[in-house]
Amino acid sequence: MKKLIAIATGALALGLAAPASAADLAARPYTKAPPMVAAIYDWSGFYVGANGGGGWARDCRNNVTTVTFLGCYDPSGAVAGGQIGYRWQSASWVFGLEAQGDWADIHGTTQNLGNALNSLSTKIDALGLFTGQIGYAWNNVLFYAKGGAAVVDQRFDFISNATGLAVASAGYNTRWGGTVGAGLEFGFAPNWSIGVEYDHIFLGHHDVTFINNTTGAALADTYNSGGDVDLATVRVNYRFGGPIVAKY
Repeated sequence: MKKLIAIATGALALGLAAPASAADLAARPYTKAPPMVAAIYDWSGFYVGANGGGGWARDCRNNVTTVTFLGCYDPSGAVAGGQIGYRWQSASWVFGLEAQGDWADIHGTTQNLGNALNSLSTKIDALGLFTGQIGYAWNNVLFYAKGGAAVVDQRFDFISNATGLAVASAGYNTRWGGTVGAGLEFGFAPNWSIGVEYDHIFLGHHDVTFINNTTGAALADTYNSGGDVDLATVRVNYRFGGPIVAKY
């Protein structure tokens, strides 16, 4: 009997001790997850780049003296050059200043409606844009509008249909005008971006004095010539500065 009481007492003691031992175990430590970090593209900083594409112009020529319409046509050709600028970003808004210079080979001819012996010719060999920008960024995608001043180096000629040579020329005229445009740019790597841009240059018409290429004398009649220019280019830029900003 005493043996049975001892066994029962020992079992009860083990039962009471088991929960106490479990309670004495250390609680599992809790580690707070680190905050999520979103990397956003930063468009701020100086940049340099190259561009290339095409241009389309308009030339409508008139003899002002005799009030004679000579014809209209659309010269076209390639452009290539570079740009340099600076942008700064505030939240999703991006502001910038840029200077662009391009070599151009925009040219064309058409028959002179006032003289069956020659044709009208125009060539643009250089242009520059000096603009301000305002844009909106979706991380590494930037849409922007631009506007400012433009300068174009343009030549006007009368070409002999028989020889293909210029019989009278106005030489290269440096013309200033306004410009507006828009572009879409994509940051594809740290500090590198690629984009497309369209620009319209307002040149209008102006009076031009032609020189006889044989005699060197100015033609007696005054002519009015010229028109606007459109550009479509692909651009690649390298930006100096940090490519991303960590945002919590």
